[in-house]
Amino acid sequence: MELLSEVLVYAFLPVITIIAGGATGIYKNPGSAFRSSVLHFAAGVVFSVVSVELLPDIIKNHLPIEVGIGFSMGIILMLFVKYFTERNQKRENAESDNSFRLPYGLLSALIIDLIIDGLILGIGFSAGKKEGMLLSIALGLETFSLGLAVVIACRKSQLSKSENFLILAGLGLTFFIGALLGISLLSHLSQEVLELLLSFGLAALLFLVTEELLTEAHEEKESPIQTACFFIGFLLFLILGMIS
Repeated sequence: MELLSEVLVYAFLPVITIIAGGATGIYKNPGSAFRSSVLHFAAGVVFSVVSVELLPDIIKNHLPIEVGIGFSMGIILMLFVKYFTERNQKRENAESDNSFRLPYGLLSALIIDLIIDGLILGIGFSAGKKEGMLLSIALGLETFSLGLAVVIACRKSQLSKSENFLILAGLGLTFFIGALLGISLLSHLSQEVLELLLSFGLAALLFLVTEELLTEAHEEKESPIQTACFFIGFLLFLILGMIS
């Protein structure tokens, strides 16, 4: 029960940051340089948490079969999500007209991604409190950039501010439900099954960094400052992982 309450508290951080990221897009209209910096920093943070916290825990248990299966499942699922998203976006572009439409492809992919992220947070707390705390912060930075991206993508739909916030709240709730499912269903599993799930989460997070965060960050012309944000994020959480 104590672990469950801790997860619920830390699961609120990504919920708050996705709304904060969206609010930044609604009220401030940030430029491409700011968004690129946030995406680079979030990618560095997630990669640091993977390298410093999750990967050592996976290696020390010496269960290569479970690791291979879990990692492969994670990659297959994320590739499926990517394929599904790109197919929907192509169909939306082909059917687009002068009317205002919501980016359903993006929103559907984000719902799947946030459920997975919530599950990963629950898995992280199953591995250890420190891993869960750092993952919560890393995912909070990620969801900030996602909230910003959603609002920018929805601008041509001419939604009101309240409608934008309603979408952001729904996405935040999706993450929270994923985290709740992750800790309630996964906290009492055997070491072998937990190792499989940690490997699954490892693959999903690596995919997120390489195919989502950095890919989006590189869509804009960037300066050395934006590139440096990746390494600042990595170094910051490397140090936090060493001293916490």
